[in-house]
Amino acid sequence: MRRIVLSRLALVGAIAVLFGFLVPMTSTGATTAHPTYPLGSASSCKAHYVKKILTHKVKGKTESYIACVYKAPAGPTLTQQQRSAVEEANQYLSTEAFSQQGLIDQLDSPDGGGYSVHDATVAVDSLTVNWNAEAVKSAKEYLALEPFSCNDLIQQLDSPDGGEFTVAQATYGAQQAGDC
Repeated sequence: MRRIVLSRLALVGAIAVLFGFLVPMTSTGATTAHPTYPLGSASSCKAHYVKKILTHKVKGKTESYIACVYKAPAGPTLTQQQRSAVEEANQYLSTEAFSQQGLIDQLDSPDGGGYSVHDATVAVDSLTVNWNAEAVKSAKEYLALEPFSCNDLIQQLDSPDGGEFTVAQATYGAQQAGDC
């Protein structure tokens, strides 16, 4: 009996052909599968997938096919109050460092924006903010005012009266600010 030895790539390719899937290999060797259809096919994609014409070269020959590619659904539409809260949140972030919770608290406080907790939370959650970077900025702001030990700075960044960062964010901020 003759034994056939296939490389991982050949084996994945054989399975792809057998089951009608395109299985591209990433640089780490991971695979992702997309159902494929011949050009002109009337097959439809599942929810959150869109048809896309893809091409690839195999031994100098270009092949085209239709693949179902994942497309994330659109995020929720913000109300006027939430859009205003987003604008105000961005203004706050441009002037000083905030944690996610600290920014929500600022937006919903009577001395801040006066938004409802729900609108403030939705607005802040819709932002793309690196909260670790905010913790570093906040740590540097505190250190510019007075000296802190590493533990005291982490506690200040984490406390409800301080930055309200998570312990992980506060630790990262203190370390990156050079206090630990």
